[in-house]
Amino acid sequence: MKNIIVTTDFSAPAADAAKYAVHVAKYLKSGITLCHAFMVPVDAAAAAQVVWPLYDYDSILKEASDQLEELSQSLIQQSKSLNVPNTYKPSVECITEPGQPAQLAKKLVKQKHAELVISGMSGAGAITKFFIGSTGRTLIDKASFPVMLIPAGYAFKPIQKIAFATDLSQSDIEVLHSLAGFAHYFDAELVVVHVSNGADKQDAKNTDAFLNDVTCKINYDKIYYRALDNSNVNDGLDWLTEHGWVDLLVIVHRKGNFFDRLVEGSLTKKLVGRIKIPLLVFPEGLNPVF
Repeated sequence: MKNIIVTTDFSAPAADAAKYAVHVAKYLKSGITLCHAFMVPVDAAAAAQVVWPLYDYDSILKEASDQLEELSQSLIQQSKSLNVPNTYKPSVECITEPGQPAQLAKKLVKQKHAELVISGMSGAGAITKFFIGSTGRTLIDKASFPVMLIPAGYAFKPIQKIAFATDLSQSDIEVLHSLAGFAHYFDAELVVVHVSNGADKQDAKNTDAFLNDVTCKINYDKIYYRALDNSNVNDGLDWLTEHGWVDLLVIVHRKGNFFDRLVEGSLTKKLVGRIKIPLLVFPEGLNPVF
């Protein structure tokens, strides 16, 4: 069975992401593995030089497990009430372990052969003094798998149009292969977006070559191209996130170029704070997974 890993810290944004994941799982006909990682007392002592009673570990584990089970039951009930686009009911498995959230997600992706990790775009909730904060940024930095971040308060609506922001790198063709497979489940339009200065002749040639490769190598009849005429890539993508004409924004996390700075730099903070739609981040070089 296909599988989606859903991380939670029991905050409201994480709960919103879990609810969104149920809808995605129905379209993909995937199971859900709901996971929570918590810091054990010895880790807390090493990190903060504070010694916590060791018996707290059992209470932390029980509290986390109870909350995870409560969330799981809520998601199962939500699944039972949904009959669109099909009658498939995603199963929900719960896993609570000590450690770092990103490490747990990475481990579960391998164990469950998962295609996707879904997380809240922000989160500040805590169930104990050993709480670990939001995992989205760490997931993007460390992931070798697609990560979907859901804005706080975002309610699912059918994904009808997906925007893929590209710098025309050849490795993006492989991402588009995978993204086309994902879009197929939703019968969604896939819009390839490139921010450029329309007067740059070399950029126009690169665009033509890239789109020719897309046409020859990707078999999906709902791929379109849209140029954003802007000399500043930051401003162009900022505009894209503010004008709600797409249901999902997709980028590639690539070390050492603009998209790396997008994840590490100030624009990411702006995206997280202002983006109104889910953000799907692919690592560079990932083989098609959908």
